Parts: sequence; C-alpha cells; structure tokens
Amino acid sequence: MNNTAQEFDEAIKKCRSVFEKKLNDYGTSWRIMRPQSVTDQIFIKANRIRSIETKGEQRIAEDVRSEMIAIVNYGIIGLIQLERGFADTKDMDNVTALTLYNNYADAAKNLMLDKNHDYGEAWRLMRTTSFTDMILMKINRTKEIESNQGQTLVSEGIDANYYDMINYAVFALIRSWKAEI
Repeated sequence: MNNTAQEFDEAIKKCRSVFEKKLNDYGTSWRIMRPQSVTDQIFIKANRIRSIETKGEQRIAEDVRSEMIAIVNYGIIGLIQLERGFADTKDMDNVTALTLYNNYADAAKNLMLDKNHDYGEAWRLMRTTSFTDMILMKINRTKEIESNQGQTLVSEGIDANYYDMINYAVFALIRSWKAEI
C-alpha cells in the first residue's frame, strides 16, 4: 500500500532543502517578482522539461528532477506573492519566508489528500510526461486569469492553479524517486 502523505512529505523536504539553501545564498530576492513573472519562471522550467522529454536529450547538466523541484518552490513563491504582493526590495527575512513556505506546503498537501480521496490516486497510473503537460496547461490557464486581472466567471483562481502545479510536480518527483527503487 502506498503512503502518499509520507511520500509527499519526503518530496517537500527535499524541495524545502533547496529553497532554504537558496535563501542562504540569495535571501528573499524573489520578493521583487510580480506574480506574472513567477508564472513565467514556472513556464520556463516546465517548457524545458517538455523539451527534454520530447527530444530525449539535454545539453545542460541540471536534470528534470531539479526543474520539478524548482516548479514546487516557485509555485510556493507564487502563493506568497499573491498573499503579500510584490516588493521593491527584499522586505522579508528568511525565517518568515520558511514559515510561509511550510504553511503553503501543508495547504498543498491537504488539497492533494482531499483530491486523492476523490480521485483514488489516479496520478499513480498517469504517464510521467502527462504531469508536465498538466503543469503547462495550468500555466496557460494562470496566464489567462492574470490577463483578466484575476477575474474568472466559473473557474478557480490563480492560487488554485499554483497549488495544482505544485502537486503535479510533487507527483513527478515521487514517481521518479520510486523508479530508482
């Protein structure tokens, strides 16, 4: 039997470790990014993954996992930016950033557990390349909502799309680490 909650925690722990190390290197320099720029940064990462999947080769040493980790981390940054707005300077200390990171990671986990209950962990039967396509679709949806100044008629908002991107990236990470066992 799969323990999705534990696997999710392990994946987030690895993502958080990278986030924390980058905080040590750069501080909260990402605070200047507008949400649209965060969305574009996630697009760059997902588009590179799709390119590698399609071409079957890569020229830059960073692997697909590191890009999925980046999608998780930028997704959480996007949620922070939606809540706090962007700043003209680094206006947040590392402790606050990590606290917010943990809060959004927990919210993503709770959403994933609720959806897993309803969908019966269908993600375990999906092709891993579909995670990339789903993330790209969520990015395109987010861009449309951003172009409409965050207004939707019947759809979920930008935050829901960021959460889905995070969870699809976590699923891809879980599957890639499971494949090694």
